[in-house]
Amino acid sequence: QVQLVESGGGLVQAGGSLKLSCAASGRTFSRDTMGWFRQAPGKERESVAAISWSSRSTAYRDSVKDRFTISRDNTLNTVYLQMDSLKPEDTAVYYCAAGYPNLVVVNTRLYKYDYWGQGTQVTVSS
Repeated sequence: QVQLVESGGGLVQAGGSLKLSCAASGRTFSRDTMGWFRQAPGKERESVAAISWSSRSTAYRDSVKDRFTISRDNTLNTVYLQMDSLKPEDTAVYYCAAGYPNLVVVNTRLYKYDYWGQGTQVTVSS
């Protein structure tokens, strides 16, 4: 059974940091593009960051550039999202996703991933 399980969410004050992890199981995802998404109450799910299978290509939405860093460890089948300088508007449920195998260049317009996690809550207080 293929699963993506996010962890690392929580409550943090504005300006603080969190590191999210997404552990994949059921098969190897070493050739898949991995993405992080978020959805705030009453809003549509939006792409936050993406990383190619080789880690050579990454992409971020404008509002998180220079604050968030996506990375992956293919030996652990895990993708990470380091979030620094958090703002209240970053509050959302964060999801990881896997798909688009062998893609060389990624972007944040990719939404049709094959696999999705259940999400982890991130709350940033002002």
